[in-house]
Amino acid sequence: MAVRTIGVVLNGVTGRMGYRQHLVRSILAIRERGGVRVDPDTVLLPEPVLVGRNADKLKELAARHDLPNWTTDLDAALGDPATEVYFDAQVTSAHVAALTKAIAAGKHVYTEKPVASSPEEVLELARLADEKGVRHGVVADKLYLPGIRKLRRLVDSGFFGRVLSVRGEFGYWVFEGDWQTAQRPSWNYRAEDGGGIVVDMFCHWSYLLEGVFGPVEAVTARAVTHIPQRWDEQGRPYAATADDAAYAIFELAGGVVAQVNSSWATRVRRDELVEFQVDGTHGSAVAGLRNCVVQPREITPKPVWDPDVPSPHDFRAQWQEVPDNEEFGNGFRVQWEDFLTHVHRGLPYRHDFRAGARDVRLAALGLESSRTGRRIEVPA
Repeated sequence: MAVRTIGVVLNGVTGRMGYRQHLVRSILAIRERGGVRVDPDTVLLPEPVLVGRNADKLKELAARHDLPNWTTDLDAALGDPATEVYFDAQVTSAHVAALTKAIAAGKHVYTEKPVASSPEEVLELARLADEKGVRHGVVADKLYLPGIRKLRRLVDSGFFGRVLSVRGEFGYWVFEGDWQTAQRPSWNYRAEDGGGIVVDMFCHWSYLLEGVFGPVEAVTARAVTHIPQRWDEQGRPYAATADDAAYAIFELAGGVVAQVNSSWATRVRRDELVEFQVDGTHGSAVAGLRNCVVQPREITPKPVWDPDVPSPHDFRAQWQEVPDNEEFGNGFRVQWEDFLTHVHRGLPYRHDFRAGARDVRLAALGLESSRTGRRIEVPA
């Protein structure tokens, strides 16, 4: 068995997502599993190089995981011929400059979403990468989650008949930071730093809806800032200039209507932090991050609405669990395995920067709809 070591520059690993999902649960998990088998005789073994601005944090992370390679000098990391892949988990506003450097250095590039603040910037990065002959990809983790994979299995099997509608609920209460610390970084709530729930979550809804049901053809959205003041990591108050909730209607190909609420100012009363209910002529399903339940038309009850008496129905008990039927890995890790395989084989990759540009475009159109109060059609 030939083992090909592939150097991976990880920029932004001192942040929550960069550390937990991409370093620990993806790259290190892949190494612990013996690498990624890309053909019967070859295994890819990623060798991480940690990059960031805080030397003390990087040194501590490297020591914690016995990783020898770390630096605050991005240029030096990109100049090392042993590194082949550059990954970016920095704040969105820092992506373009670093990705451009990595492409110029001849590295394959993979990044957290959104790739950039505008679709034009993303398309320019795609053009530069294609001209340089390097692969490019963007994180689309929701499609790799067990619940969504089960949902896609139902769609592919024809379970729903004709899909009528999708209803999504996402979010949780993010504390303001005064009497309890916030669970998310303060930059998420400053528009000038690239924050906002529309630019964050509409990118997810774009690839998820397209990947499971079909492309988005029109959007009507209302973005709001429910909490106008928050407190940062140093306990200082600041004006929340970015939207913290968005309420949207997405019109999909084939006449499917998707309604998705996204909020960092809501309290959870559902089974998971995000859930999608899909209704079709032959059945319905509710999918979350991990679980998925169904109700086919053959066992759909026949309730009669009577507001004057208690309902005799236990509605939750009338749904059936969709079995796993396979082993589901961490969604971020599985997509890392896909991207590394793509780097090795060079085959087409569906989550490239052009797909990322579509995601960013939907966020931009959602904000335009909110500003103008209009329904916005998505260009083909």
